[in-house]
Amino acid sequence: MFKNGKVVFILINSLLVLACSGEKKKKQETTQKVAPKEYQLVWADEFDGNDVNKDNWSFVIWDEGRVNNEWQKYVENPDNYKVENGFLHITVTKTGDNIKGGYTSTRLSSAAKKEFKYGRIEFRAKMPEGRGTWPALWMLGSNIDKVKWPKCGEIDIMEYVGFQPDTTHTNIHTKYQSGNTDFHAIIPLASAEEEFHTYGITWTPETIEFYLDNPKNITNTYAPEIKTEENWPFDQPFYLIMNFAVGGTWGGSLGVDETIWPQTMVVDYVRVYQLK
Repeated sequence: MFKNGKVVFILINSLLVLACSGEKKKKQETTQKVAPKEYQLVWADEFDGNDVNKDNWSFVIWDEGRVNNEWQKYVENPDNYKVENGFLHITVTKTGDNIKGGYTSTRLSSAAKKEFKYGRIEFRAKMPEGRGTWPALWMLGSNIDKVKWPKCGEIDIMEYVGFQPDTTHTNIHTKYQSGNTDFHAIIPLASAEEEFHTYGITWTPETIEFYLDNPKNITNTYAPEIKTEENWPFDQPFYLIMNFAVGGTWGGSLGVDETIWPQTMVVDYVRVYQLK
């Protein structure tokens, strides 16, 4: 979600998109927590309660414009989140004029609560719709307070901008990329707003593989030939973030449609697997 200039590497291979369940009831396979081969489930949030589990997540409270010139305020307000029927709903509401500060939203972070080094990390979610929406499922290096961004590293497992409704995005940010080009890929996906999809990474000491719906369906891979402190800050713990921004340098680059609100990103689960 931190942004600098980027060169886009467009993936021209067709992606196998798997059909998935609606919100009313999860299909059986979404609740079985079957670990991929040679990996085992080490942590998950299935959102089976009736509130955000604060053993896992903290609410980030920010004013508008804190990063990326975004329009929303991040608050802890039931108007902007709920846990119901096994789903987390993160909702943006319009509370004022169609300007910076006229919207409220939710940003959840697992910093200092659930942090992970290597493994398979995946979110299953359905995106909101409309110009000006900018939800993201991502990770930051746990040493960010000490070394600052982008030296801490950032893994954007999924970003979605509503003015491009047929695509999702993945990003890697490091100190090296910040001064050169971001490692950014566009992933064709026509049904992100209508259906749930699984957005994940397989993260090892050698590579970060991004995948869609199945770990075998790799969309792109980050693997510097020569790893340095600047291009590979990924041998340390990272924490998880789920947020829904409005406008900003990227999400609002074609304006914000003031007629679409409220809008909601729905998250089915977050799961972390590690090698046995």
